[in-house]
Amino acid sequence: MKRSKGGVCLLFVMVLWCVLPGLAQQAGSKVAQPVPGGLPAPTALLAQAQPPTVDAGARLNPEKIALLHWYLANTSTLFRVGSQPYGICFDGANIWSANFADNTVTKVRASDGAVLGTFAVGHQPYGVTFDGANVWVSNTLDNTVTKLRASDGKNLGNFLVGSFPSWMAFDGQNIWVTNAPDNTVTKLRASDGKSLGTFSVGNNPVAAAFDGTNIWVTNYLGNTVTKLRASDGTVLGTFAGGQAPLGIAFDGLNMWVANRSSRTVSKLRASDGAVLATYTAADGPYGVAFDGHYIWLSGDLYTRVLRATDGIEVWALKIGTVGVAFDVAGIWMADTNGNAVLKF
Repeated sequence: MKRSKGGVCLLFVMVLWCVLPGLAQQAGSKVAQPVPGGLPAPTALLAQAQPPTVDAGARLNPEKIALLHWYLANTSTLFRVGSQPYGICFDGANIWSANFADNTVTKVRASDGAVLGTFAVGHQPYGVTFDGANVWVSNTLDNTVTKLRASDGKNLGNFLVGSFPSWMAFDGQNIWVTNAPDNTVTKLRASDGKSLGTFSVGNNPVAAAFDGTNIWVTNYLGNTVTKLRASDGTVLGTFAGGQAPLGIAFDGLNMWVANRSSRTVSKLRASDGAVLATYTAADGPYGVAFDGHYIWLSGDLYTRVLRATDGIEVWALKIGTVGVAFDVAGIWMADTNGNAVLKF
């Protein structure tokens, strides 16, 4: 049956409402509301945190020890960025946030949280990805991605992709962009933004991750994850997961997928897509990051930390977060309602 353009747009708006928690939260959400000024009170965050847990990952990462970051506890600091940050990424020295509601990205120095610049991009930026020299921003309403020079934020070009581009991935040479209502991903050459192909995946793809050889895409309405060969876009498999898979990350061997509606996180073996385990994340997980030892999950109500070896939850904090990035020593998360990024 042929679907009208109006029907497609309505469907995507409904999905977008579910995927973007900041919008739903403003309409009466379960997430704790920020104090006047937009930021949660740091003292309240400390009161909600569990007792410190020794961070076993510190022995694998000397930078954590150098920063006295040898334990898992709420030592988070909040830094103001633009309005409704969603996606965030690390460029080797700085954190970049996509500020959905004010059409900008903010560059924050990771060492101390100083804002180094705020740069105009397209309409409703959602995802940001670093390619080794530049930051790529997905503009959901423009059907484009913007390439910014990381050193100074200069706009190096705007490139047309599919409809409502979302969270992207870099494969070492190319940028892979998910196009949600089109059920496709677009491969752009990072050097000049040239399109190298558009490939079909599952229903409503939202996020992508690279495993060193292949691209993995979460299909939000298809309840599946698609694996594509990065060299040519050939689909190598589509694997069943939880309901409404969203964030995805690679831990060196396995893919971790946040299943928003089923309130779980799945661990898939990257070699063949086999589901190795499914763990509970009770409040609707959103983004995922791996820090070398732990899996960090953002979510509607809680930020959670799971041990990658067995999925056991070792720490949680009652605060809603969205995008997640690892800066070699610490974790950053987007506090969409607070118009801030948090550093753990």
